[in-house]
Amino acid sequence: MTDAIRVTVWNEFRHEKQDPKIGAIYPDGIHGAIANHLRGQGMTVRTATLDEPEHGLTEDVLAQTDVLTWWGHIAHDEVEDRIVDRVQQRVLEGMGLIVLHSGHFSKIFKRLMGTTCNLKWREAGEKERVWVVEPGHPIAAGLGPYFEVPQSEMYGERFDIPAPDTLVFVSWFQGGEVFRSGCCFLRGAGRIFYFSPGHETHPIYHQPEIQRVITNAVRWAAPVGGPQITFGNVPEFMR
Repeated sequence: MTDAIRVTVWNEFRHEKQDPKIGAIYPDGIHGAIANHLRGQGMTVRTATLDEPEHGLTEDVLAQTDVLTWWGHIAHDEVEDRIVDRVQQRVLEGMGLIVLHSGHFSKIFKRLMGTTCNLKWREAGEKERVWVVEPGHPIAAGLGPYFEVPQSEMYGERFDIPAPDTLVFVSWFQGGEVFRSGCCFLRGAGRIFYFSPGHETHPIYHQPEIQRVITNAVRWAAPVGGPQITFGNVPEFMR
């Protein structure tokens, strides 16, 4: 794509308003931290949150979105099914979707995966070492063999998702668990990336390596301008 990638950064935006400690880490919300970084990378960015009309994801907004990032945690059930339908259709049409941290339990991710998307977890502020297992992948561009998140929430296997089309990152935690922390999927014409580091009580989205991964993922997931998908009966091609 030659024009700036159009990104909509979606966030539940509840923790930051309810917990002063989290609000101090993300005074503009998690969506604000992510959006501000992506704007600095030359992208056209808007934000949307749960409590806006239609959760900020109107048909017009989604029609003007190349890549949607999604962070949610305590209010997954409040996302209206009609909005989930709308987002799913756009993904199938080619919009990219970046699902972050506890967004693994979002309605849209579970819908697109077709599984429970459940996992093991523990809040203990443990060190997380994120290993790059697919170093040639665009999402790994500019990273070393691994990077560390000083304090993180443990996510552990079994992670109940379909086998990723490409596994980019695997995480190890101080408690001994491992986790498929960076997973790529294709649904319809849309590219999906799930990335697990990002617990709200730690400043993970301010970390340069995390910001680089999200930037790379947005660029990877953006539509490539391929042929329009059509279905149904068609006449015979000319011989």
